[in-house]
Formats: sequence, C-alpha cells, structure tokens
Amino acid sequence: MVMLQTGANVRWKRRKKIFRKEDAALYLMALPTVIFLLIFCYLPMGGLVMAFQDLNITKGIFSSPFVGLKNFEFLFSTTDAWVITRNTVCYNLVFIVVNLVISISLALMLSSLRSGRYAKTVQTVYMMPYFLSYAVVAIVVNAFLDRDDGLVNAILKLTGEVGKTNWYHQIEVWPPLLVFVNAWKGVGYQTVLYLAVISGISIDYYEAAVLDGASKFQQARYITIPHLRYIVGISLILSMSSIFRGDFGLFYNVPMNQGKIYPVTDVIDTYIYRALTYLNNVGMSTAAGLYQSVVGFVLVLIVNKIVNRIDPDSAMF
Repeated sequence: MVMLQTGANVRWKRRKKIFRKEDAALYLMALPTVIFLLIFCYLPMGGLVMAFQDLNITKGIFSSPFVGLKNFEFLFSTTDAWVITRNTVCYNLVFIVVNLVISISLALMLSSLRSGRYAKTVQTVYMMPYFLSYAVVAIVVNAFLDRDDGLVNAILKLTGEVGKTNWYHQIEVWPPLLVFVNAWKGVGYQTVLYLAVISGISIDYYEAAVLDGASKFQQARYITIPHLRYIVGISLILSMSSIFRGDFGLFYNVPMNQGKIYPVTDVIDTYIYRALTYLNNVGMSTAAGLYQSVVGFVLVLIVNKIVNRIDPDSAMF
C-alpha cells in the first residue's frame, strides 16, 4: 500500500513539473494552434483508409469495399507514372539548389550594404512576389508570353523576328522558365530567413577579421557562411519532405494547363487533380497523397541521419 502511494506521489510530482502554474499563459497561447492541428491535420488522417477502398459515395467510407493496393497499382501502372515522378523530383531538386544559392548570395550582399534605407527598399522589392498567389503570377507570365498581346512577341516583331510564337506550345522554354518563376517568387522569404541569422552573428568576429586584413569575401567565407550551416541543414532536411510534392499552383496555373507541354510541366499533384476531376477516382488520389507523405517522411529521416553524421549540430534530431 505504501509502495502504491509512493508511486502515485512520484507520478503526481512529474505531472506537476510538466504543468506549472507559471506556464499557464504559454499553454493558453498554444491552445488555438493545438486545436487547429487536431481538427485540420490529425482528424482528417482517418480518411487515409480511402486509399485502400473502392470508394462509393452512397455507401460512405465505412461501408465501401476494400481493394487492398489496387489504387496504388493504378497510379504507377500508367504510362505517365515515370514522367510525373521524374518531373516532380528533378524540379524540386533544382528548386532547392537554385533557391539556396540565390538566397544566400542575396543575404550576403544585403548584409554588406551600409545604407539601411537602401537595404530595406531592396528587401521590400524582392519580398513582394512571395505574397502573390500563383493565379496572379500566371497573369504576369501570360502578359509576357501571350501569342497576340505578349511583350516577348512584341519585342521579337520589332526586331524583325516572327512575332506570333505560341510559347505555351514550346516545350524547351518551360523547364528554365518554371525554375525562374519559382525563384522569383520564393527567394525573398528565404533571404529574410538567412538575413535574420546573419544579423545575430557577433560583430566581434568581423572586427577581428578586419584587423587581420580579411576582405569581404574572406569574411563571408570564414565567418558568415559557417554560421549559416545550421539553418541551411534544417532547411535541406525539411525540403526533403516535399521532394515528391509538386507546387500545384506553379505547375497548373502558370503553364495554363496546356496539354502540349505536359511532358515537362506535369507533376504528381497536377496528374492527381486531373484524374480526380475527370475520373472521379477519390481512392487513387488518396493513395497518391499517402505515398507522397510516406516517402517524404522516410527521406526526412534519411537526410537527417546523413546530416547528423556530417555535422550533428546541423541536424534536427
């Protein structure tokens, strides 16, 4: 009896350490986020059962027949399976590398500017595209590439070239264009992230480097970039979770869903969307989403393990 009471007292003390009155305000602040995650992230996970069903809307989720892995077989047995997987993975790898290099370069240049007003102006300019939706970005791109009224065709016409090119049918144009659009829209946010890290570096390092005669390039190489390795490592690990997810807005809205350029613009997400709208196959779309999530989770674990062996301080866990 005494032992039971002692064990209960130990558990009570542990709970008391976790839930302290001093932290009540913090728990209250976290409550809306916790409720949001439960309602919109965890409760919908019960719908994953549809990935293994031949869903019948009239019967509902609980009465629809189970078909095992047939939905996954349908997804990967199509002739487009290789194309959409290749596009999704390759584009994401290029996005990660290009955006990382550009954002770090911009952060280094902006941190070197002496005029604070000029730096804030430049920062505002390159940050603005991040707040635009891809529907708006698609309109901006169309203003340049439209066959009849586009700026590119107008310039080509002035130079004597044929000015009626339909750029939405030119396959070779779209891979570099999509990389450019993604960087134009997303680099601003990453640059602000790296600037925040750079601003936290002690100025004593730079003063000592200046006394030793180090140039700006040497300061960036031996002081700034090594301090960025932690946030870069975490960013790379998190990016791996989305390696099998294509940005639907980028790959669907910007190319205007043109069928002739599907070989270079079609990714898993756009393929699923068309399958869902045309075939009404909810089970297949759920299977694809589950596949993307599981592969992303596994890749996060693998990349984190690799980073942990190279530099334990840069890993997430």
